[in-house]
Amino acid sequence: MTNQAVSHTNPEAVERTREHRVFRPRTDIYENDASVVVVADMPGVDEKSVEVTLDDSVLTIAGRTHDAAPAGYRRVYAEFERGDFQRSFVLSDRADAAGIQATVKDGVVRVTVPKARPAQRKIPVVAGSR
Repeated sequence: MTNQAVSHTNPEAVERTREHRVFRPRTDIYENDASVVVVADMPGVDEKSVEVTLDDSVLTIAGRTHDAAPAGYRRVYAEFERGDFQRSFVLSDRADAAGIQATVKDGVVRVTVPKARPAQRKIPVVAGSR
């Protein structure tokens, strides 16, 4: 995954063609020699309402929020808009797809994408004909 694979359009953008509003969560990406970590803020999601998928080389993080009114209460005023979250990233060919892990805590989704080690091996050379 490279920075060029991340769209730098307005992170507040909202998709309005679905039943629920879909927000692009604010996301930070960190990298070291061994892995890339994607951290996405998705207030209101938990492990049951977030899904991380990999389709070909596209990593998608999606989450659904629910109205969180306390039991016995109804919401009469809100400044926090409800909706779903979705963000996709294109992974480079150096990503180890089998090793991807995801966690969520307090509405922050963290996806760790290990980097595949470059293939290194000695290629045997045999006598042959032209």
